[in-house]
Amino acid sequence: MKKRIALVAHDNRKKDLVEWADHNSKILSECEIFATGTTGKLLEGKMPNVNKLKSGPLGGDQQLGALIAEGKIDYMIFFWDPMTSQAHDVDVNALLRMTVLYNIPTACNRATADFMITSELFRDDDYKPTLKDYSVYLERDIEVE
Repeated sequence: MKKRIALVAHDNRKKDLVEWADHNSKILSECEIFATGTTGKLLEGKMPNVNKLKSGPLGGDQQLGALIAEGKIDYMIFFWDPMTSQAHDVDVNALLRMTVLYNIPTACNRATADFMITSELFRDDDYKPTLKDYSVYLERDIEVE
């Protein structure tokens, strides 16, 4: 089964992500890529398998979060810019929350992304992240007044 990887980058990190994707094009060519708007447009000419979502601030982060919740993303590489405040920081935090909630391996910088895609676990088709059991939360009693 093809690995499904989300590639996302803030404006000041897009060049870094495109360079990283170029450097790892052989591995990424074997994967299904999902990217938010502008990042997807920049990657489009470099790899044939890019599924472009909306731009992050226009709902792309939320689309990606929905794909994660539906079990349609296996890994996320998000080169975010820690030095610049983003108008859609709330969406970014929600997206990162989804990766933690659904135990999606997530890299936020080049070194971690390199470790992730060169890991033996990345090449292991049988590897499935363990999901936390949230049934207690779902079945909790809620009092309505």
